[in-house]
Amino acid sequence: MVLSSVVKCFGRAGRTVRAADGIDLSVGRGETVALLGRNGAGKSTTIGLLLGLDEPDSGSVRVLGRTPEQAVRAGLVGAMLQDGRPIQRVTVRELIAFVASTYPRPMPVAEALSLAGLTDFANRRVDKLSGGQTQRVRFAVALAGSPELIVLDEPTAALDVEARRTFWDSMRAYARRGNTVLFSTHYLEEADGNADRIVVVDRGRVVANGTGAEIRASAGHSLVAFDLAGRPAEGLERLPGVVTVEVSGDRARLYTDDSDATVVELARLGAIRGLQVSRATLEDAFLALTAHADAASVTAREEGAV
Repeated sequence: MVLSSVVKCFGRAGRTVRAADGIDLSVGRGETVALLGRNGAGKSTTIGLLLGLDEPDSGSVRVLGRTPEQAVRAGLVGAMLQDGRPIQRVTVRELIAFVASTYPRPMPVAEALSLAGLTDFANRRVDKLSGGQTQRVRFAVALAGSPELIVLDEPTAALDVEARRTFWDSMRAYARRGNTVLFSTHYLEEADGNADRIVVVDRGRVVANGTGAEIRASAGHSLVAFDLAGRPAEGLERLPGVVTVEVSGDRARLYTDDSDATVVELARLGAIRGLQVSRATLEDAFLALTAHADAASVTAREEGAV
C-alpha cells in the first residue's frame, strides 16, 4: 500500500481545506500500522483515499499493486468505518453469510465469527447486541471477504475498556496470520500497544513515522514538572532547554531538551516544590510534534504573505 505525494482538497465555508497535503505513506505486507492525529488531521481522508471512496486531486494511491477500486472489488481489502447501523431482524450468522457471498473468495463464515469473537452470539439478532458486540460484528463483516488488508477507522470509539480489550485480541489474531492492518485511533495507548509502526498525521501531512519508541525519542524532550506555589509562570519559557510550557492550576509542566540545565536554573531561582523529572511519553511526543506542525504552518503562511 503506497500513497505518493497525495493531495486532496475540500471546500468548506467558502474556503479550500487541504485534508491531505502531500502525504507520502507506505505500508508493507504483514505490518500493523496506526494512524494517529487530532480531529481534522487528515486520518479519515487518508482512509477514504485508500478505499477508493475519494480520489486524490494529485499524487497516486496503490493498494496491493492495484488501484483502490480494483483492490476492493477483488476482495483484497476489508474496511470497518465509523458509520453504520445494525440491520434489523437478521442474526449475526445470516449477516456474515450474506456479506461473504458477495466476494469471490470469502472467508468461511465460522472462521470469521471465531476471529471476531462472535461464535457464542452467532444466532442472536444483530439489533439486539451490545455496543461492543455490534463493533465485533462490523469487524466480522470486514473479514468476510478474507482480505489481505483490513482498514479500521476509529474501531474502538465509544467502547468501554473491556470491549476495547476484546476487540484488539481479535484484531491481533487476524494480524498474526500475516495480514496487513491499518487503523486510525485517538487512543495513544492503543497505537503504542497494537501497532508495529505509528504514523502521526497533522494538517494533512505526515509529521512522524516510526515505532512508539522512535517517536518518543524523536521528540527529544524530557518533562520537568513542579508546583508554582503561588509564583508567576512568566519567564519559564526562557529557562535553558525549555521548548514548551504548560500551566494547569498551580502546576507547571516544562518540555525541555536539557532537563539538567532546566532544573539547575530552577533551583538557582528558588525552592522547587513537587519536582518531577521524567522522559517524554508518547502523549508528550505527540503534543510536541503537532505543536511543531502548527508553528511550521503559521511560519509558512507568514512567509507566503511576504
